[in-house]
Amino acid sequence: MAGHSDSNSSEKKSSEAMNDVPTFSAENLQNNMKVIYYSRTFMSIIGGVLAGILGFTGFMGFVLYLLVMAITSIGLIAKAKFSVHAYFDSWNRIILDGFMGGLMSFVLFWTFAYDIVHIF
Repeated sequence: MAGHSDSNSSEKKSSEAMNDVPTFSAENLQNNMKVIYYSRTFMSIIGGVLAGILGFTGFMGFVLYLLVMAITSIGLIAKAKFSVHAYFDSWNRIILDGFMGGLMSFVLFWTFAYDIVHIF
């Protein structure tokens, strides 16, 4: 009788372990990543135009970019109702992905807006 209950408990443990493993739909994960990239790109463009209009140069422009990306990350986390693991496989996805691509868009629109407002 003791052996039977031991095997039953091991079966319960293995089934509980399988239920604890999160499963993700590849399509949903790709769609969520696409939303992150579009959000970061859009906010980078808005931040770059804002930095150019305000006349930020040098280090202050990059500080504004970091601030815009922090606000974007907080907004995406809030949109996910603070349960990031329900929509993404790691925190790095929502905090860091799209950071460098957004930086390039930010610099492009920063210099463009700065040139239009302050040079011409």
